[in-house]
Amino acid sequence: MTIKNNIFLACSIVAVLWIWFAGPVQGQGKREMDFNKGWFFKLSEEDMLSKPISEDWQAVRLPHDWSIGQAYDTLHLEGATGYLPGGIGWYKKEFYSPEEGDEINSYLLFDGVYNHSKTYINGQLLGYQAYGYSPFYFDISPYLNPPGQKNTLTVKVDRSRYADSRWYPGAGIYRNVKMIQTGKFHIPVWGVFVTTPEIDGATASLAVQYQLKNDHPQTKEARLLLEIAGPSGEVVKKESWSISQSSGSKETHQKKVTLHDIKRWGIDQPNLYQLSLTVSVDGEKQDEYATSFGIREFHFDAATGFYLNGENMKIKGVCLHHDGGLVGSAVPKDVWRRRLAYLKEGGCNAVRISHNPAAEELLDLCDEMGFLVQDEFYDEWDYPKDKRLNTNEQHDDYISRGSAAYFQENAEKDLKATVRAHRNHPSIFQWSIGNEIEWTYPRNKLATGFWDADAGGNYFWNPTRLSPEQIKARYDSLPAKDHTIGATAQKLSAWTKELDTTRVVTANCILPSASYVTGYAEALDVIGFSYRRVMYDYGHKNFPDLPIMGTENLPQWHEWKAVAERPFVAGLFLWTGVDYMGEGHHREGSKNPRLRGARSGLLDYAGFKKRAYYMMKSLWTEEPIIHIATQKINKSTFKYDGNKKKVVERKPGAWKHAIWYWPETNQHWNYKKGDSVIVEVISNLPSLELSLNGQSLGKKDLKDFDDRIYKWMVPYGAGTLKVEGRNNGQLATQFLHTAGESANVRLQLDQRYLEDDGSSVAHVEVQLEDQKGFPVYHRDEELEVTVDGPLELLGVDNGSPTNFTHPSSSRIKTSEGKALVIVQSIKGQKGTGTVEIKVNDQSFRQSITID
Repeated sequence: MTIKNNIFLACSIVAVLWIWFAGPVQGQGKREMDFNKGWFFKLSEEDMLSKPISEDWQAVRLPHDWSIGQAYDTLHLEGATGYLPGGIGWYKKEFYSPEEGDEINSYLLFDGVYNHSKTYINGQLLGYQAYGYSPFYFDISPYLNPPGQKNTLTVKVDRSRYADSRWYPGAGIYRNVKMIQTGKFHIPVWGVFVTTPEIDGATASLAVQYQLKNDHPQTKEARLLLEIAGPSGEVVKKESWSISQSSGSKETHQKKVTLHDIKRWGIDQPNLYQLSLTVSVDGEKQDEYATSFGIREFHFDAATGFYLNGENMKIKGVCLHHDGGLVGSAVPKDVWRRRLAYLKEGGCNAVRISHNPAAEELLDLCDEMGFLVQDEFYDEWDYPKDKRLNTNEQHDDYISRGSAAYFQENAEKDLKATVRAHRNHPSIFQWSIGNEIEWTYPRNKLATGFWDADAGGNYFWNPTRLSPEQIKARYDSLPAKDHTIGATAQKLSAWTKELDTTRVVTANCILPSASYVTGYAEALDVIGFSYRRVMYDYGHKNFPDLPIMGTENLPQWHEWKAVAERPFVAGLFLWTGVDYMGEGHHREGSKNPRLRGARSGLLDYAGFKKRAYYMMKSLWTEEPIIHIATQKINKSTFKYDGNKKKVVERKPGAWKHAIWYWPETNQHWNYKKGDSVIVEVISNLPSLELSLNGQSLGKKDLKDFDDRIYKWMVPYGAGTLKVEGRNNGQLATQFLHTAGESANVRLQLDQRYLEDDGSSVAHVEVQLEDQKGFPVYHRDEELEVTVDGPLELLGVDNGSPTNFTHPSSSRIKTSEGKALVIVQSIKGQKGTGTVEIKVNDQSFRQSITID
C-alpha cells in the first residue's frame, strides 16, 4: 500500500469512527458540538453526490477555503476577486445516527458557505442556500438512518461564478459547522433573545424572550431552570418555573429578570454575562441553551452624537472585509485576535463588518475585547453592481452574477437568519441594511446634479449646489425602475425591527443628498455617509432630526478633523482597518503593477502597522506617539522653500484632499551622501526636536503643521536620527539608524503556548537585522520556513500588495525587511514545535509549546 493510501485509510477510519451521541438528553454533554472534523473534499464539475469517498478526496478540517489554496492567475482571472479561481467543490462527511433515535432532535448549523450550496443527507436534498454570508440550518432528524447506522452528509458548493463579488469572498465551507442536539421538548435554534430594556444605576431589568417547541406526541409540562453567571463566573441569578405545551406547538414566552450590582459592557470594560436555560421533562433534561450577553445602554442624538452608558463619545471605527490575508476567508480566531489587538492599541473602538454579516467568532472577539460593531447585511439589493469597475453595471455575464440575482427571493430569509443568530452580541449596536446601494438605481445619481449636462462642482470635495426640493423634483422627473430604493430600504428596515428594536438601523449612503429625499433615509435611524464629509453640514441643516455619522471614510487626518469639529457627527469608520484581497482593477497597458487587493488599510495584509495607523493612533489615543518616515526630496510630495526656510507641500493644501493611499515613504535611514531627504514625523506631542548623530536639526511645534506631520529637510549623513519630545513632562524618544547588511533575524511570537485543538495559531513576525542589531528596512532577503513537531505551517506573507507568492508556500521574500509566518496546532498532538527560518545559509529557531 502506498503512503497516500495509508494516509487515506487513517483519515477514513477517523471519519467512520467518529460517532455522534445525543448530548443533552438525560444530562449528557452539550447542546452544540463542533462538526468541523472528519470531512473530505473534492474539486470537480462531475456529479459526486452518489460517489463514495475515495483516495482522490482530500481530508480537510473545516473551516476550509479551497480558493486560497489555488495558484494566483493574474492573466486569466479577475482582480475583483483577487485573481483566484472558483469552481465546484464537494464536501462529504460520514457519521453514525445516535443510539437514542427518535428521542432527540438533530440540527445541522452552518455559519457560512460561499456560495450556492446544496446540502444532502443520504442522497436526499435538505436545502439550497445561495447567499454566502448568512448562517443557515437544517433539521436532519427525519432523514437520519436508524440508530447506530452510518449517514453520509454531502455539500455541493457552486462557486463557478468566480467574479461574483467586488472583493475576495473565498470558496467552500469557510466558516464553522455545528451539530445541535436536543430532546423533544426543546428550544429551537437561535431561540433565546436577551435584552436590557431598563437600566437604573446598578440595577438592570432583563427581558428574556425564549421559544419552546414540544415534539412529543402528547402535551407535556416542562420545568425550566434559568441561571445567569456574572463576568467573574459566579452565579448571580437562578430561577425555575413550569410551562405546559401541547404536542407539536411552538410558542414564544417572556421572562423578566432583575439583576443588582451590575457590571456594564463597555469598550474599556467589556463585561460579559452568561445565561443558561435548561428544559426538563419528567425529571430528565431535554435541552440546555447557553448564550453570553452584555448589559449596556446607548443612544444617538441628532445634535450631540453618540452615547454609551451615558458617556458622550466619538465612534473611532474601521471597516473590515472578511478575509484574513494568507489564510483566505477561512480565518482562525487567533488571526482576528491579533488584528483586533493592534487596532485596539491604535485607539479603535468600533468595527464595521463590510459588506456582509460577520462570522460568529469575530463577533465573539468583539464582545470580549470591547469593540462596537456595525453588522451589515448586503452590498447589492434589487439591481447588481459592476464587480470589475465598481461603478455602474457595465457587463452582463454569468461569472459576475452576484447576490442581486436572488435578492428578491431570499433577502428576507437571509436577513432574519442573521439577526436571530447575532442579536445576543452586546458588541452589535447597528444593523446596516446596505452599502452604497444608490449607484444601482440610476436616477439617484442623476438627481444629485453632479453628473448631468449642467453639472457643477466636484462630487468628492463639494457639497451639492441643489436644495433638497430641487433634488426631489429632479428625482421624480426621471424614469423609475420596477423597484425603488426607498421602498426596498423600508422593507429591509421593517424586517430588521420585526426581530430587534434595541439597535439602530443604518446604511452606508454614497449619495446622501439623494437618499434624503427618496424614502431611503426615512427607513434609517442613523444615516451613514460614504466619503461625503463635505455634506455633514448640509445634512444637519436640512434634516436636523436624523443623526449623522461617517460609515466609510478615508484613513486621513482631514476626515477625523471634520468629525472632531462637529458634535452632531457621531463618529466614523475608516476604509479600512486592514488591507484586503480583491478589488484589484488592472487596466491593460497600465504601467502600474497588478495588486492582489486594496492597500488602504491601517494594517497591511500581514497585519504590520502602516503610516495611516500611526496617524490615527496619534489622534485617537493619549499615548505619546512618534513615528519617523523618510524620502528623497525628488520623490517626496514635499519640497524645501528656501525663502521661508521650511518644508512645504508641492501642491499647497493637498493634505485636505488626500484619499486612500498615502505617498510612498521609507522607514529607513539609508541613502547616499549628498542626498537631500525629507524627514516626516507623525506625532501628537506639542513640539519635537530632531537630531542627527547628536547634532540638533531644529525644534518644531505641531501647531505650525496643518497636516499634523512634522517635517525637516536633512542633508543625508549616516548614523542615527533621534526625535524627542515631552508629554506632561515625560520624555518620549524615537530613533532611526543607518543599517548595514542583514546578518541576523529577529523572531517575535504573539503566542508561545497553543492548545492542541487544531485551531489555535501563532504568528511569527520576522525582522531582518544587521550585526549591531539595528532593523534592516532597506534590503530584502529570501526566507525558507521549516516547521516540525505538532505544528502545521499555514503560510507566509510579507504584507506587500504586489506579493503573489502562494500563501501556503514555505518560501517568501521579505518586504522592507519584514515577513510573517503563521503556524497552527495539530488536533490532539502535544509537545514542542519549532519554527525554523533559513536565510543566507543561517538558521534561526523559535519554539512553541502545544498542550
